[in-house]
Amino acid sequence: MHRTILVLLVVCLTLGAGAAPAPQQAEEQPRNTADQPALTIYNANFAVVRQNVPLDLKAGMNHVSFTDATAHIEPDSVILRDPQGRRALQILEQNYRNDPVTQERLLALFEGKTIDFQVQRTDAQGQLRYDVVQGKIIRSGYIPHYAAMSQYGQQYYQQQAAYATSTTPIIEVNGKLQFSLPGLPLFPTLGDNTILKPTLDWVLQTDKPGQGTAELSYITGGMSWHADYNVVAPPKGDTIDLIGWITMDNQTGKEFENARIKLMAGDVNKMQPGVGGGVAYAAKSMRDEAMQAAVSEKAFDEYHLYTLERATTLHDRETKQVQFVAATGVKSQRLYVYNGAAVDPNRNYYNYEQIRNDSNYGTQSNPKVWVMQEFKNSKSNNLGMPLPKGRLRFYRRDDNGQLEFTGENEIDHTPTNETIRVYTGNAFDIVGERRRTNYHIDTSKDFLDESFEIKVRNHKKEPVEVRIVEKLYRWVNWELVQKSDAFRKLDSQTVEFRVQIPPDGEKVVTYTAHYSW
Repeated sequence: MHRTILVLLVVCLTLGAGAAPAPQQAEEQPRNTADQPALTIYNANFAVVRQNVPLDLKAGMNHVSFTDATAHIEPDSVILRDPQGRRALQILEQNYRNDPVTQERLLALFEGKTIDFQVQRTDAQGQLRYDVVQGKIIRSGYIPHYAAMSQYGQQYYQQQAAYATSTTPIIEVNGKLQFSLPGLPLFPTLGDNTILKPTLDWVLQTDKPGQGTAELSYITGGMSWHADYNVVAPPKGDTIDLIGWITMDNQTGKEFENARIKLMAGDVNKMQPGVGGGVAYAAKSMRDEAMQAAVSEKAFDEYHLYTLERATTLHDRETKQVQFVAATGVKSQRLYVYNGAAVDPNRNYYNYEQIRNDSNYGTQSNPKVWVMQEFKNSKSNNLGMPLPKGRLRFYRRDDNGQLEFTGENEIDHTPTNETIRVYTGNAFDIVGERRRTNYHIDTSKDFLDESFEIKVRNHKKEPVEVRIVEKLYRWVNWELVQKSDAFRKLDSQTVEFRVQIPPDGEKVVTYTAHYSW
């Protein structure tokens, strides 16, 4: 608790004069929307909440309780300030309580005391009757500090578990003990030490009395968002339509009515506490330019900020989806890639010498040919918006116009003018075969020669281009001393042969790699 108070004192002393905005705010909100709550949701399962709090204070010290926060608030992230800077607000002390009243909690508060229990029974005439019996609560079965068990380590957990040996209550009725409640407990009036919602109790100090509104900002867990993309291709060709959806999930225990919502995309570093869909594609052309976009985007710091143009209500335990990008006529291409070396995952080698001396390393053949889809995220290609990471689903229309699912994968955060390439599955009608034809190592002269033959068969009725990828994994110094086809060097140890294969045809590629060390 002392750590929380110190953090708040430093923050509030800094912001007391209202000179600096809250660091969580991306920009100052319009004045006419000041009464609306505002959310900035991050794709790392947390959010920043900003809302107005009405205050009626006297000059000097005030005691204020606030019960409208989420159930997953980070208490030491709280910032309270006067957005107009008309008076100084300083939190001298903050107490956070997140143990709302429940039947188990009240039983714990009345341990050792006698209360009434309402017992239901059926009389001789079959009518329901209710009697009241008294019982003394010997053990409530309530486990206090359950949330703290995952925070303070194994020793704390064991001590709490020893304290709360069982969740089964023990009630004494008429001098006898029973391991259950005799009926519905009837409690006296709530005392001052019970709460109905998670509560922030503040000791506030201000220099000016009167009514006013303060802005409360804090970080909360229990909220997330992610992007999903639906890509639709025509029966023939690879000119695609792309629909992007944003999905927001609210599990904070609080409803945000008519909220202004922003979504932050990027790899924001957030320290984690210690611990013990798809939408149907709408077959529609690009929206009219005169129609207002549902989501706008801009760069913010090292990230990208997406703003929902319309205020919306986000209910607790609700998942809400908003379309944020729609593009037609996006030029893409389908790629066939054959990486024929099937490396045994059980061979865990740590250096090239081990790989070099294992004559069988990388000689198993993988027959599958990958299908990949590639397109450029540029304005000239009818896109050009920075795309947050998310799932990319591919569909293709058949001859009857019906959509058929053809694969999916995930994309990372993709800036404008970058190329997106994703694996969507394996080709059915294209098969690869790879075998080693020669292996010779001379440790006295420090060289190794290895030869391979790669066959790719095309059972389609149209020609295809296949990119044959080979890893030169034996050593860092190598050259191809013999090759049947031209190749491209992709990196220091990867080459690619691009070959054309006719319908119902086969292409054979051979090469010899010479390694020296």
